[in-house]
Amino acid sequence: MMKKIREWMAVALCAAMCICGCAAEESADKPEKPAVSKEEEEKPYQKKLDMVNPSAYDNVMGLNLEPGTSLSVIGKAEGVPYWDEVKRGAEQAVKDINKNLGYEGKKQVKMTYSAPGTPDNVDEQVNILDEELARYPAALAIAIADSKACEVQFDLAAESDIPVVAFDSGSDYQGLMAMVSTNNREAAQEAARKLAESVEEKGEVILFIHDSKSGSAMSREQGFREEIEANYPEITVAEVCYMDRLSDMKEGIAAEMNGQVDPAESGDVEVIEENEGQIQDENANPETKEQIPDDGEAVEADMITDEDVIDYLFEKHPEVTGIYATNGDSVKQAVEALERNESKASVVGFDADTEELDALKDGAVEALVLQNPFGMGYAAVIASARAALSMGNEAVVDTGYTWITKKNLKDEEIQKLLYQ
Repeated sequence: MMKKIREWMAVALCAAMCICGCAAEESADKPEKPAVSKEEEEKPYQKKLDMVNPSAYDNVMGLNLEPGTSLSVIGKAEGVPYWDEVKRGAEQAVKDINKNLGYEGKKQVKMTYSAPGTPDNVDEQVNILDEELARYPAALAIAIADSKACEVQFDLAAESDIPVVAFDSGSDYQGLMAMVSTNNREAAQEAARKLAESVEEKGEVILFIHDSKSGSAMSREQGFREEIEANYPEITVAEVCYMDRLSDMKEGIAAEMNGQVDPAESGDVEVIEENEGQIQDENANPETKEQIPDDGEAVEADMITDEDVIDYLFEKHPEVTGIYATNGDSVKQAVEALERNESKASVVGFDADTEELDALKDGAVEALVLQNPFGMGYAAVIASARAALSMGNEAVVDTGYTWITKKNLKDEEIQKLLYQ
């Protein structure tokens, strides 16, 4: 009996060894997936994508583009931190599309990103648009520098079945597939409230608008004006200075300095009214009128620099309490003007490049609208891909914004959204 029991035990032991061996072999064929930390699992740019609404534009799922599909994206400028970040977002979207579809080599979806050398070079952007349309991409996305400049090209795109998506700045052209941008009017209204609070809801403010042509500039000016006029009767918009029209202002300033124009009668220094190209200075102050220099020589327009134009506005309004600036360059120009004129005016503006953040830390800037250029570039590519696939698009894709101040600048959530 004991012998039989030992035989049964031997058989059971062999069976157990076989089972363990098979399990080990199967385990070797399918190694366990190593544990992934939450930090590794989350993409480093995920917080920026989370700001995009609707959420269909923060991912590449369902975008089954044909191998070798070509997309075109046209920005507003090269070598500008904001636009460099837009480009990074667009490039990342294309990488994610290829990874999701398993495309490599010649099968990869391709994107051409182009931009003029400077933000206000409308002619160069139009030439780039012509070149990109000649490539016949599956879809094209463009940040429109001049809201009226590209309609002929958009008609040609429609004739060639090339869908067009606008981002950052749009236009009233009816054939655009989607508009991907910050809610500029809402952000501008909030900027007005923050500046009003900073100046104790009274005094004169100067508006530094980054251009006189783009949809984003128009919306940011209009939203700010609406809020001030509706809710802050003791705040006056003393001047509106369009940064792309400084040269146009020089003739008027020269005439005024030479005594050829009396501000009390004309009320005008050459400040270009939105959309009309008319000359306007809303609250000219005759007490600050400059006269012909002591040497008797008249001031010529070509003797006046861009800095002189801006400084002239501060000379006219020495009691200015606030500055509203609508992009990174105009914020920097405003800060430099405050330093030159030893003004203590509060500054509220858009964007957050390194120089602006330094000014924020130093207290020269009160607050900044931190847009989401990475998410904007990413969502513009998603919208383009959807248009190429005839999937349909939302009319407006909101890429979000947040406010940064000296107080919250070091917060982890803010740091994840910054671009340098």
